[in-house]
Amino acid sequence: MNMVKKLTGVGGALALALSLGAGSAAAQEHSFKMATGWGGGPLMEIGAQAFADKVAEMSDGRIEIEVFPGGTLGPALKVSETVQQGVADMGHTWIGYDWGVDTTAVLFGGFAGSFDSERMLHWLYRAGGAEMQAEWRDETFNLVSMPLFIRTSEVFLHSRKPVKSLEDLQGLKLRTAGAWLQISEGMGAAPVTMPGGDVYPALERGTIDATEWGTLWENVSPGFHRVTKYVIIPGVHQPTAPFELVINKDAWGELSEADQKLIRDAAFLTTMNSWLTIGQEDAKALEFFRAQGNEIIELDPEVQYAAREAGMAWAEEQAAANEWFSKVLVSQQEFDNLWADAGRYRNVKVRGRE
Repeated sequence: MNMVKKLTGVGGALALALSLGAGSAAAQEHSFKMATGWGGGPLMEIGAQAFADKVAEMSDGRIEIEVFPGGTLGPALKVSETVQQGVADMGHTWIGYDWGVDTTAVLFGGFAGSFDSERMLHWLYRAGGAEMQAEWRDETFNLVSMPLFIRTSEVFLHSRKPVKSLEDLQGLKLRTAGAWLQISEGMGAAPVTMPGGDVYPALERGTIDATEWGTLWENVSPGFHRVTKYVIIPGVHQPTAPFELVINKDAWGELSEADQKLIRDAAFLTTMNSWLTIGQEDAKALEFFRAQGNEIIELDPEVQYAAREAGMAWAEEQAAANEWFSKVLVSQQEFDNLWADAGRYRNVKVRGRE
C-alpha cells in the first residue's frame, strides 16, 4: 500500500497537507532587485553579479537577483539608503560610504589604521567581526548586513604628479572616500569625493591631480593609467577594504531560515573567491602598468608610518565620542594584539627578499 492510501481520515489528510505544504515552502521562488555602486569591473563581475549567480546556482534558480548598475535605482554612494527605503531589496556597497552617518562604518570597511585583508577576514569570520557588523547595521540603519567581497591593499594613488614624500602630499587634489577625507586633509592634501564613474573625466580634465579607487588589478579596467603617469604604492589609506551586502528587512523576512543560510553561504563563498582572485591578479598588474608607460613609486617609509599614526589618532578621537566605534575598535585592537607575533611563526625568511 502506498503512502497516500495510508493517510486516510482527518488526521491523515492533515498530515498529507502539512507534508505538501512543507515541500511547497522549501521550493518557494523569490525575485529580488539589487542596487550597486558600480558600473562594471571586478566589483560587479566577481562581486555583485558573482553573488547573484552563486545564489541562483545554489537555489537551483529559485532565487533570482537582478543586479543594477550604480545610479540606476538610486545614488551610487547611497545604496544603503536605497535598500532601506525599499526601492531595492538588497544592495552591494562599501560600508564606509556611510561614515557621515556614523564613523563606525569605516572600521568595518577599512581605513588607514586597519590591519591587512588576511587579518580582516579572520576578524570578521572567526573573531566576531561580522556579527558586530550585523548588529550595528540593524541597530543604526535597520538593515540586514554581511560581508560581500574583499580586496587586498589598494593602490595609494594613480596620479598626474609624482608623490613619494609628505611634502608631495601638500595641496594635492585627490579623490577619495570615507575617513581618508579627513585624515588626508590633516596631512596637507586637498581631498574630494565622487562616484567611481566621475573619476576618469575629472583626472582627464585635471580637475583632480590623483585618485584612489581599488587594487592594482581592479584599476586596470577604469583606465586611470591612460590619463595619469604615476602609480603610487602601497595603499596606506586602505590596507584592506571589505565590501557589504545590505538587505531590506521585509525582503529578508520573506526567506525561510534555510534560504537565509543559503544567502549567507553564497556571500561567504563570493567574498573568499574575490580575495583569492584579486590577490593573484594584483601580482600580474604591476607589469601591466609598466608596459603602459606608468612609473611605479613606493611611498617613503615616513609617509607610511605617518598615515597609520594619523589614522589611529583619528580613530581614538572617534572612539571617545561614539560608543559603537569604541566597542568595535577595542575588538579590532584585541585581535591585532593576538596576532602580533604572527609574522614570526607564519613567515619563513627567504634570502634576498628581506
